[in-house]
Amino acid sequence: MSYTTRTTRTVRTFYSDGRGPPKVETKTYTYGDDSGGSSVNGGFNIGGGGRRFQIRVGGGGQDGSDQPNYSAPAFSQRPQVIGRASRKEKKDPFSGVINQSYDEIKKRCQEEGCLFEDPEFEAEDSSIFFSRAPPRPFEWKRPHEICDNPVFIADGASRFDVQQGELGDCWLLAAIASLTVNQRLFAKVVPPDQSFEDGYCGLFRFHFWRQGEWVEVVVDDRLPTYYGQLTFMHSVDKNEFWSALLEKAYAKLEGSYESLKGGSTCEAMVDFTGGVSEFFDLRKAPPNLFSIMLKASQRGSLMGCSIDADPNQLEARLSNGLVMGHAYSITSVLLMDIETPSMSGKIPMVRVRNPWGNEAEWKGRWSDQSREWSLIPDSQKESMGLTFDDDGEFWMSFDDFSKNFEKLEICNLGPDSLEEDELDGKKRWEGHTENGEWIPRVNAGGCRNYLDTFWTNPQYRVTLTDPDDDDDDDLCTMLVGVLQKDRRKKRKEGLDMLTIGYVIYKIPDDTKEGPLPLNFFKYNASCAKSNNFINMREVCTRHKLPPGQYCIIPSTFEPHQEGNFLLRLYTEQCAHSHELDEETGIIEEQETKPRVNGQKKPGKFTQTSQAQITNRPEALAFLTKALKEIPPPTDEEQEQEQALKASFRRVAGDDMEIDAYELRDILNAVFTKEGSVEFVFDGFSLDTTRSMVAMHDGDLSGKLGFDEFKVLWADLRRWKGVFKEYDRDRSGNLSSYELRSALHASGFRLSNRTFSALVMRYSSKNGNIEFGDFILCAIRMKTMLASFRNIDVDNSGHAAFDLDTFIQTVMYS
Repeated sequence: MSYTTRTTRTVRTFYSDGRGPPKVETKTYTYGDDSGGSSVNGGFNIGGGGRRFQIRVGGGGQDGSDQPNYSAPAFSQRPQVIGRASRKEKKDPFSGVINQSYDEIKKRCQEEGCLFEDPEFEAEDSSIFFSRAPPRPFEWKRPHEICDNPVFIADGASRFDVQQGELGDCWLLAAIASLTVNQRLFAKVVPPDQSFEDGYCGLFRFHFWRQGEWVEVVVDDRLPTYYGQLTFMHSVDKNEFWSALLEKAYAKLEGSYESLKGGSTCEAMVDFTGGVSEFFDLRKAPPNLFSIMLKASQRGSLMGCSIDADPNQLEARLSNGLVMGHAYSITSVLLMDIETPSMSGKIPMVRVRNPWGNEAEWKGRWSDQSREWSLIPDSQKESMGLTFDDDGEFWMSFDDFSKNFEKLEICNLGPDSLEEDELDGKKRWEGHTENGEWIPRVNAGGCRNYLDTFWTNPQYRVTLTDPDDDDDDDLCTMLVGVLQKDRRKKRKEGLDMLTIGYVIYKIPDDTKEGPLPLNFFKYNASCAKSNNFINMREVCTRHKLPPGQYCIIPSTFEPHQEGNFLLRLYTEQCAHSHELDEETGIIEEQETKPRVNGQKKPGKFTQTSQAQITNRPEALAFLTKALKEIPPPTDEEQEQEQALKASFRRVAGDDMEIDAYELRDILNAVFTKEGSVEFVFDGFSLDTTRSMVAMHDGDLSGKLGFDEFKVLWADLRRWKGVFKEYDRDRSGNLSSYELRSALHASGFRLSNRTFSALVMRYSSKNGNIEFGDFILCAIRMKTMLASFRNIDVDNSGHAAFDLDTFIQTVMYS
């Protein structure tokens, strides 16, 4: 049987790294070549500009030389230090799952004349269970050890092939049954050019959509058996093995077979299609639900349904034949013609399948052999493929369906799921994706109930430009999905799904770039949100909004919870999205002596001048605050200053310079004096005073002159005032969530990645920043920005350092 014809098309998907215009990924897909295989060729066309800080070590790169270019990773909220292996690279036990090459493995097996044994998913008990020992001994066998003539697919793959085994993954079976209805999608997930004959080496491959990209997962064909029979998913035909091998590949992707216990049908549907899922409570169904289902069926969307479980009984059977707490797949939705002597018309109908594939079927109207079918012409029965076998599949009227089932799941196919010849005048969704991360102490702010930290969550701006073509109210349809990554396979680490959701705010037209501050959320109500916060892998809701700019804030329900997520936006018309962020810099108008290759360079350093931002009201207001004149010193401060001056001259001697040790003694004599600060402070560390000296020491003398000391003292006065303003409980600590506001008030502007790095470096385990660490952070930020700016003379965001200068700049700060 031919599963697919050769088809080639080009698909555009928009991505954003939160900096600059969105990127357009252009991919060419080819399915069903002469051998039935598939291939994907892709490339990035990056449109527009957008600043991106880069450091070129070795002084080359732009002049055509072969010097390497290093830049920060594009799709992570958490910064990655260039040149150092990330924790994921070092510890992710599943990294090899998507790095194995099918072609290389097959070639090696054929050269050595051996059968593949997968080192990434070994034939042992730990691949089946992670929480307990197996209830009985399983034996791993290859298909030719189970039967005489194994085949990958026998007489074509169909929804009737899928039979549930002992694993509680009916949700996965329901999704697979739906997948078989769309042969093009099936061939993409299950490449049909595989067999147990030509070129067989015990190796099989499958394709899954994994958190934003399609990946190939390879497995060997050793399967768990008990007394020679497959233990888990299997086909009706005893010699057909595509479904058992597909389940094994999916288990490998998630870490183990046990990881597949319990789930949502849409979770697997998304992994088979890359689509966005929607959930409907049939007890509160919208009036146009059948129309939504009919359009979804016509677009090839995958659908599933269920009845809430009985808390006192597992998969309880009802008198009408349906099973509670069990996942069903919807395999067809249509308007059926009916004609009798007294009436004629169309009846909305839904075809449902129980993955058990047995006699457990609906017993009401339009069930197998019910008298209602006598009213339907034989020709229509034939066109519907009507059968009355005990195969788990049955028809229901939409009225009975909506009254007897309680949950409906629809997986809307993404922009790259429909072929050109499948569109038939229908439009694809426009797709946008944003990758993000909730990092405790940085941006894991929790839901709106936690207002003080809610604003620190990742924020994304979405611009809806044009209303839907067929919308009489001039509204735009937008599907918003937030998917939490890697949670299922982390069950063996004791982790489970986070409770997640999102909120949408309308952004006023005069609002400029940068994250929305706390006060915005104090005085503005949301305009839309997810249906609820729920502990599922993905939450998704359909919204109708007028054209305009919106801020979407994905979050966990509770603050301080760690996780990675993928934000996906589907719109009918073109839209734009990016992370709300700001460029790292400093707003300052004081005389400094920055360093260039070890030489002092007199001049004024202004990272962002007032002239550059006078057309941005919010930035001008910020500048005014940041550059406000330091208030006249109080009598106490005048006394401190006189004591400092006298102490400096006494310690410095004739050359009027002091080193870091002497500076520490001078400052601590003032700052640790009772009443000098309103909180407990043990004094500056030697490391801090060394950084104070380095900030002004362009010639590496290790000394600080009196004029430089006066500039330092002005900075310390300003930073101490800011710290006192945000240390409202006078504890001598700032919360890490308050650090960004405090640094803003000190004149610094921080990108999300830079802020994340500062929190990780300068906060304590419980997320507090002490006064001394706050001062050290401000000093080093000012030093590094001054050094970078004086190398980047064109203000391009790029700086070329030779190795010695780079080490001096980083280490002596």
